[in-house]
Amino acid sequence: MSNRVCELLDIEHPILQGGMTWVSDASLAAAVSNGGGLGIIGAGAMPADLLRQEIAAARKLTSRPFGVNLIMINPEFEQQMEVVLAEAPPVVTLGAVKSTAVIPGMKARGIKVLPVVAAVAIARRAEQQGADAIIAEGSESGGHIGETTTMVLTPLVARSVSIPVIAAGGIADGAGVVAAFALGAEGVQLGTRFVVAEECTVHPDVKEKFLKAGDRATAVTARCIGYPVRAIKNRLAGVYDEWERKYLAGQCSAMDVENLGLGKLREAMRDGDTKEGSMMAGQSVALVEKAQPAAAIIAELVSEAESLAAELPSRLSLRR
Repeated sequence: MSNRVCELLDIEHPILQGGMTWVSDASLAAAVSNGGGLGIIGAGAMPADLLRQEIAAARKLTSRPFGVNLIMINPEFEQQMEVVLAEAPPVVTLGAVKSTAVIPGMKARGIKVLPVVAAVAIARRAEQQGADAIIAEGSESGGHIGETTTMVLTPLVARSVSIPVIAAGGIADGAGVVAAFALGAEGVQLGTRFVVAEECTVHPDVKEKFLKAGDRATAVTARCIGYPVRAIKNRLAGVYDEWERKYLAGQCSAMDVENLGLGKLREAMRDGDTKEGSMMAGQSVALVEKAQPAAAIIAELVSEAESLAAELPSRLSLRR
C-alpha cells in the first residue's frame, strides 16, 4: 500500500492513528508506529513537561516515525509549541486550526506538518503555508467536529489541493479505507478503533462501552453554541440537552454550556466514569467489535482493503 503518504511519512501503510486527548499516549503511538502506521501522541492540554516526557517515551518504545497532535485552542498550546520546536518530533498534526502561520516555523525544524481541517478554505491556506498533507476530518468523527461529512469533504479537499489528503471520520474497517481512497484520499486516520487496542491505556470500562456500542450510540452536544462535540450517549449528554435548552431560552450563557465539559474527558478515559464523563467517539464505534493489538488492527485493515479492492471490478460489472 505504498503511496505518497507512505513516502512522505516513511511508514509502511498509509494509516494514521488519531491524536486523542487522554487516550493516545506514547505507548499507543509507539505500538501503531511499530505496526507499520503512524502513531500520534494526543497532547490535548498536557503541561509542557509532560509532553516532553511523552515524546521521550515514544522514542524509547519505537525507532519508527511518530507524531504529536496539538490543538490550537488549548491554553497550553504556546508552551507545547516550544516543546515541539525543541524536540522536533517527526510529524505534527494540528487540530482546531486558528491560524496556519505556525506551519513555517515547524517546517524549518524538519517537522512534517499535517493540519486537520473541516473546510476547504482552511486546507488551501494550509497548503499555501507549506503543509505537507491535509487530514480532512468529516462530521462522523469523535470529539470536536465540523459540519461536512467525510463522504463530501474528502473529494472537495482532494480537488482543491495538490498535496496528499488523508481522510478521517467514520473509518474503522477495510471497506472504509477503500471508500476513502475512492474519494481521492491517499491515506486514512482512525481514532475510535484504536481506543480498544490492547496497548491503549484508557479505562477498561470505557473500552467495554466502545465494544458494546450500536449504530445510535453517539450524540452531538453543544452544537447550539457553535462548539459541537460527538461522544457516546450517557447522563452527561442529557445534562447538555437540558442546558442547551436553557441557552436557547436565554437563561444561561454559551460559556455555561461549554464549561459543562471541563475535565469530563479525563474523568471518563482515565478514571472510568462512563456515566458522567465524556467518552468522545466517532459514529464508527458501532463497527468496533473486538480488542486487538495495534499491529493486528493495522494488518486487518490492510488485508480487508486489499481483498475488497480486488473484488470491486466484479461488483461493478453490469449485465448486458
